[in-house]
Amino acid sequence: MIRKLGAFALCVSLLAGCSDSSSTPLGDPEPGTLRILAGSELADMQPVLDDAAKATGVKVKFTFTGTLEGAEALANGSVDGKYDAVWFSSNRYPAGIPEAAKRLGNQVKIMSSPVVLGLATSVVRRLGWAGKPVGWGEIAAQAGKKAFSYGMTDPSASNSGFSALVGVASALAGAGNAIDAQQIASVTPQLTQFFSAQALSAGSSGWLSDAYTRRATGQDPGQKVDGLVNYESVLLSANASGKLPEPLTLIYPSDGVVTADYPLSLLADANSDARSAHQRLSDYLRTPETQKRIMETTQRRPVVPGVALGPQFSQHDLVELPFPATRQAVDALLAAYFDKIRRPSRTLYVLDTSGSMEGDRIAALRTALAGLTGADGSLTGRFRRFRSREEVTMLPFNTVPGAPQTFTVPEQNPEGELGRIKAFAEGLTAGGGTAIYDSLSQAYRVLEPLAAKDPDRFTSIVLMTDGENANGSSLADFLASSGSLPPAMKQVPVFTVLFGEGSGDELTQVATRTGGKVFDGRNVRLSQVFQEIRGYQ
Repeated sequence: MIRKLGAFALCVSLLAGCSDSSSTPLGDPEPGTLRILAGSELADMQPVLDDAAKATGVKVKFTFTGTLEGAEALANGSVDGKYDAVWFSSNRYPAGIPEAAKRLGNQVKIMSSPVVLGLATSVVRRLGWAGKPVGWGEIAAQAGKKAFSYGMTDPSASNSGFSALVGVASALAGAGNAIDAQQIASVTPQLTQFFSAQALSAGSSGWLSDAYTRRATGQDPGQKVDGLVNYESVLLSANASGKLPEPLTLIYPSDGVVTADYPLSLLADANSDARSAHQRLSDYLRTPETQKRIMETTQRRPVVPGVALGPQFSQHDLVELPFPATRQAVDALLAAYFDKIRRPSRTLYVLDTSGSMEGDRIAALRTALAGLTGADGSLTGRFRRFRSREEVTMLPFNTVPGAPQTFTVPEQNPEGELGRIKAFAEGLTAGGGTAIYDSLSQAYRVLEPLAAKDPDRFTSIVLMTDGENANGSSLADFLASSGSLPPAMKQVPVFTVLFGEGSGDELTQVATRTGGKVFDGRNVRLSQVFQEIRGYQ
């Protein structure tokens, strides 16, 4: 079915894997080494792979990437000669892109994990769901009543998020086959109910789980949520960590789920040494003993018949829901999610325009922001842009904070407002000093009345600087004053961007204190970093 999807847009629309880290591609192959481009979630396989190296002589060298970027690398040929294999949570997506599919060789499924709902056990009891079958329709109805809240990854950035979107949409449509564009329109009201309870977004399943734990334990000032939509393996691992104040009860919707199957995929042009290594490693990973080890280590399900599920898997037989069968359905589902269904975003960009940004740096900033208005026509740029209903505020700064300017992208005919954002970005100039913390404090003051007027938005701050603070208040001043912020402002995360000579230590402290995340823009294009941040907003 998936081969009917042949279009580059599919890769954008159907992301697998949830990585937000990458490393430099490995050089010439070494004997007995398999160079694998993979999602960073597979880092938890390292203990198993260490044993595999001893048993088979095959050493794995991972390069981590998001599968969006990985599938694009397959399609444009940049994997050629640099990697021997790819290992994503699913190959449904690159297999639907002709240019990527032709580079995929032998594919061996290693393990599996469905995307399900996990809620704090007390919440499940309050809802009366303990030990009872529950369908997506009832889940959506209770979500619409705000009977519970949850976190979920961005479906344009993460397979778990898109799988959840496909699962709930397909189940609500009730057609028994792949959902189409017409059916999406018919279930939009119920989808809006379901997503009205989403209180946390992320571009990565791992970061989402960590954020949930930090909020549940009071380490993160952000709004606490009752649960997560995520991989079963992630939810079980959170329970096994012993860090949660109460365990999550996993809800397996009775009308179906979407499952990741983690195929270890040889590249079609791999040499004979790589082919041999791939075969030996795949055979080892599929032995009953190793399947049990994978299950114990990663909480993923075995795929080899005859290997019994562990006691942590309370649900054995699952109904598998189909993926959309056409590009039009994929586009319609994502467009409906971003433009009509999901709670809209509010983002304030605190932008360094000091003298050190002169030249290539200010040009990179202009390009990155303009790209978010739709000027970036790349594969990744298509869905990582400003969205309908989104509120965007630009706050440039140098020696002092500049004048903020707020834009609201309308649901209908957004081109005019996007054009004004682009013009503002292209008009940025560099000069003066660097007042990071005065400007960050000003950002909260600008946000406060906006949030009070319209509180039902995902609100965040993006702080980008290429240098160290040179003017105005210090980091210590900001950290001290942040405790006196209004309650709603304390929950606003700051996503910091390392750029140029910016202080990694200070920006990490800001992100940690506010419940945000640090993004490293020193060795990749700033446009790529800004697109990555979109998954968290």
